[in-house]
Amino acid sequence: MDARHRNTQLIKAEADRLGFLSCGISEATFLREEAPRLEAWLKNNMHGEMAYMENHFDKRLDPRKLVPGAKSVISLLYNYYPTTKQREDSYKISKYAYGEDYHNVIKAKLRSLHGFIQQEIGEVHGRVFVDSAPVLDKAWAARSGLGWIGKHSNLLTKEVGSFYFIAELILDLELDYDGPVTDHCGTCTACLDACPTGAIVQPYVVDGSRCISYFTIELKNEFPSDLGANFDDWVFGCDICQDVCPWNRFSKPHREPAFEPNAALLQNDRREWEELTEEVFKRVFQKSAVKRTKFSGLKRNISYVKSSGTEGSG
Repeated sequence: MDARHRNTQLIKAEADRLGFLSCGISEATFLREEAPRLEAWLKNNMHGEMAYMENHFDKRLDPRKLVPGAKSVISLLYNYYPTTKQREDSYKISKYAYGEDYHNVIKAKLRSLHGFIQQEIGEVHGRVFVDSAPVLDKAWAARSGLGWIGKHSNLLTKEVGSFYFIAELILDLELDYDGPVTDHCGTCTACLDACPTGAIVQPYVVDGSRCISYFTIELKNEFPSDLGANFDDWVFGCDICQDVCPWNRFSKPHREPAFEPNAALLQNDRREWEELTEEVFKRVFQKSAVKRTKFSGLKRNISYVKSSGTEGSG
């Protein structure tokens, strides 16, 4: 067994031991196919007020600009599908935000993986990324054979659907590279048909500025007066396109203690959410990604959903 193959097997075995669903590896090169897609998406203002998406265009497409001398992009998936969900008569929070902020949980595991690599293989330089840097996570995961990008623009796998986080470890180490898998969306249009705001404007193209997740998390100002959208009770994020996807019938509950939700998140009904105080907000979402929208943002979202008369439609 040559060193390159041995190192690849070592890394994948350790990723499995650390609890990652799967691990795929791609050569760190320029993402030629994604460049025109990203350019068109930005040109059509599908990023709305997410001005940061315009930054570091070149770095998003070439990992060697993020990590000098980069040879490999290791893509990893980490499950967050919950065992228990919120009650039916509640305002909804995206399942990825039930527990502790995933950035902290997964970054710690990535650093452990990098430490293992340096211990077992030698002086290997690299950086870890979890959805907070100019890296096209889904493109790299698809290129590494971890799944295909579905019509809702999320990564999909036949084995476990799409309820998982995507992370990367970019290294200056040559490894064995995986190849992409085929698309298995077929003629299904469940996600396009179900999106209440019409954010999936065509198969594989999502207008981020029309997505419920954008409105409830990214939009810092008041909602546009002409929005008139049915948010279907979602007040932080949205899982509709994933919930209706046939491949997610294969989702399996995660085993990560840090992702277990605060009891109030599961037990609160609409009235209790409407009466939420800042003190309770801080306690329930102390370590959660929901903190990103702040107490005022969550109250704004709840007020909008309530006043627009959309509650109870899901």
